[in-house]
Amino acid sequence: MELVAPADFVLWGLRTQILSILIPVVALALFSYIVYKRLIPLSKANRDERFDRVGERLGKVFSLWLGQIKQPRYMVAGVLHIAIFFGFLVLALRSISLVFIGMNADFALPGMSGPLGTLYNIAKDYAATIVLIACLIAAFRRGVMKPARYAVPERYGKDHTAEAVFVLALISVLMISESLFEAAAIAAAPTLHQAAPLSLADMFSRMLSGASQGTLQTLHIGSYYVHDLVFFYFLCFLPFGKHFHVLTSLFNVYFMRLNKGTVKPVRYGIDESKLEDQEVFGVHKLEDFTWKHMLDFYSCADCGRCSDQCPANIVKRPLSPRFISIKARDQLFKTYPVWGEAQPSPELIGSIYTEDEILSCTTCGACEEECPIAIEYIDKIVDLRRGMIDAGMVPQSLQKPLSALEKRGNPYGKTAKQRAKWIDDKDFAELVEVKLIDPETPVETLFFVDSVSSYDDRIIRITKDAARLMDHMGVDFGILGEEEKDAGNEVRRIGEEMLFQDLKEHNTEMIQESGAKRIVTADPHAFNTLKKDYSGLPPVQHVCQVLLEGVVAGKLNFNQPGPDDAERVYTYHDPCYLGRHNLLYDEPRKLLDSLPGMKRVEMVKSRDRSFCCSGGGLMLFYEPEEEVRMGVLRVNMAKEAGANVIVTACPFCLINMEDAIKIAGLEGRMEAIDLTELVAGRVAW
Repeated sequence: MELVAPADFVLWGLRTQILSILIPVVALALFSYIVYKRLIPLSKANRDERFDRVGERLGKVFSLWLGQIKQPRYMVAGVLHIAIFFGFLVLALRSISLVFIGMNADFALPGMSGPLGTLYNIAKDYAATIVLIACLIAAFRRGVMKPARYAVPERYGKDHTAEAVFVLALISVLMISESLFEAAAIAAAPTLHQAAPLSLADMFSRMLSGASQGTLQTLHIGSYYVHDLVFFYFLCFLPFGKHFHVLTSLFNVYFMRLNKGTVKPVRYGIDESKLEDQEVFGVHKLEDFTWKHMLDFYSCADCGRCSDQCPANIVKRPLSPRFISIKARDQLFKTYPVWGEAQPSPELIGSIYTEDEILSCTTCGACEEECPIAIEYIDKIVDLRRGMIDAGMVPQSLQKPLSALEKRGNPYGKTAKQRAKWIDDKDFAELVEVKLIDPETPVETLFFVDSVSSYDDRIIRITKDAARLMDHMGVDFGILGEEEKDAGNEVRRIGEEMLFQDLKEHNTEMIQESGAKRIVTADPHAFNTLKKDYSGLPPVQHVCQVLLEGVVAGKLNFNQPGPDDAERVYTYHDPCYLGRHNLLYDEPRKLLDSLPGMKRVEMVKSRDRSFCCSGGGLMLFYEPEEEVRMGVLRVNMAKEAGANVIVTACPFCLINMEDAIKIAGLEGRMEAIDLTELVAGRVAW
């Protein structure tokens, strides 16, 4: 016999249809109020320009949000999340239709009353089953196995396991109640209703096959209202914790930063020439963040992937990207509560963040690369650093290099005349005549050397090799010499925006006056900032791209490996500013593999998961407390991969790797070399 539907059932003399209407009306009104209160801080936040490139943004939504392409990077958790995510998408229609079924027993969504509806019912039965299984496994992992990346150190507050398990329990109740609602109807009238074989609804209906009509009716109505109440409770609960991402992640992905390697301006809509008129620089209080960055805080799923990949966190520096978001979200909830009036917004440095925490970041981008919902960290950290500089919080170890950059255009405090001293080296000058560019000496290619490659004795050898190789290939190039200043990549990312603007203005003028048609540099940091932070310049290339072009064109030919090379096994270390920030992964490897007899292995952490050497963000001058150097960990990774030669394509990486080899006690067993000097050593001149 057909059961009485919730829309027609009478309880204590009243039709439960009244309850079916009352629950969603009250819940949606409450939900609307909660979301309104959560949107208030976004309305007070700084401007952010995220409304361009609609097609590209929709593509990110389809790949990152809908396609879940980053979830399998952590396979077990990723598969569980995908199962729950897609199950939720399938069951969303069912939950919506159930709300209306409580008001009208004959309700069906458009197109769902025919064959399509039959197919959908099969899909939703299996979806509910899969989601329940995934929730049970996830709850076991979270509550019993407790993966390390979910742990919350005491200094960061309370553990979030209880909330995670509670939400998984709510989802499980939704799956069980929906299946029981269906199963009771099937058991009462098996000829009229069917469930997908071996689904949760099918198993429940078999268990209930001998139950009385009264029992089935009670289960049918009871499970419906359990589902209805839990569904709307869950909806209103979401904005109170980390599961807010269920609602915000789609928007967070749509509004994600599309240009890697860039840093947001001090203020959107303010011309750089008028920055001096700004009374406040950077982030001091919550409202100084942009609305997108506040949306990031709401969207953080607390999965710990960012911190698990963060090299600063791994070496126990006082930074964990995950808690940059979580602490800010908790503060947002306190400052702008749902119930009650807004509270005064505190200074962030000194209340929820420490100076060392914000200065520990190398801006390597590993956290952003790993995040499955496109949460950004570098812009926030740079903005917090701008605020620290604005407030006079400049670490003593950085005061000297920053002062030298301001006075002499390089962090070493050396004179501009010394910048091009390397071209006068007698042995080198006999091989290559490097032009100093001026209006009377135009060149096709400007070789932008930058500071570390002009002043550091070890790195100057790479500079000379790059110049010699370009000369051998017939490249018409020259340098700015003393007219060049530091490109400013680290200056901007440490928060000294006005100093960066001065460096950029000077270099831009000199480059434009040179008349060069392209820029080549051997420094990924200079490569990144000239390409991403400057404007009005000719195309910028890293030297590895130029050398690969030479190989392809037959302009570079190599000698066969010598006896010493027989025992060498190479591994390539991806510099952060060449790899993650500019996606140059294949070119260096192709160049390496073009060398005869090359034996190359990959480290476990390579390409977009490469492990930072610690050289970014003026870290050569600022060293926070850490248990072990990042470079030492990286050298050990190379050793574990079976390599005895680490090849990189960044001067900062080379400096750190050579130091790390000494610290790790691997001198004589491991060596580091730059890609350019390796190529130079194998070329048939």
